[in-house]
Amino acid sequence: MRALLVDDDHELARLLGDYLGPHGVALDHVEDGASAVARLAAPAGPYDIVLLDVMLPGESGFDVCRRIRAAHDVPVVMLTARGEDADRVTGLDLGADDYVTKPFNPRELLARMRAVVRRAQPRAEPPEKVRVGDLVVDVPGQRATLDGRELQLTSFELRVLVVLARRAGETVTREELAAAVLPRGGAYDPSVDRSLDVHVSHLRHKMGDRGKEPRRIRTVRGVGYVLVKPS
Repeated sequence: MRALLVDDDHELARLLGDYLGPHGVALDHVEDGASAVARLAAPAGPYDIVLLDVMLPGESGFDVCRRIRAAHDVPVVMLTARGEDADRVTGLDLGADDYVTKPFNPRELLARMRAVVRRAQPRAEPPEKVRVGDLVVDVPGQRATLDGRELQLTSFELRVLVVLARRAGETVTREELAAAVLPRGGAYDPSVDRSLDVHVSHLRHKMGDRGKEPRRIRTVRGVGYVLVKPS
């Protein structure tokens, strides 16, 4: 995900960049509305989402939101220390997709960003077969092959592999993985429940990933896992 932060708070920009980077978000930062509009119009775009502060130098975030919405369909999340209902309504009426009041939990912000981006994307049926290099996951057939050899996976291991394969090259957090494959979903607490890690370890072993530096399913420490795309 590529995000543009429009905020004159340099410390916030640094902290968000440090937090979002390991979660697969490339964050660019500008300090004012004019720079944001120029960045969105530049050939280097597009962005997947804009994080827009209301209290900006020069024109307000509301004005910037109006200008962005007049020219772009990019999702916009308003960030502000002003939590009054009137401000929230104003931002949403101008076309903002969500509104987060400072101070906020970066983890909650990331969840809201992902939700907004998902809503903005056209719905499409996931492919019945997912290919990642020499790995082929046949979702309806409930089987997976690696270099033409069928993997002997449990149903749980297959569900884990489907989630990782559909997001190959992207870090999948333990919470996201659990929500997709565990019956209790959001109740998963990675600090006390290591069952998911055990299943991933078994899956690695069956895919030939042995040793401290696995080539196929890598751990992003403290975050989750990524199924590596072949270069």
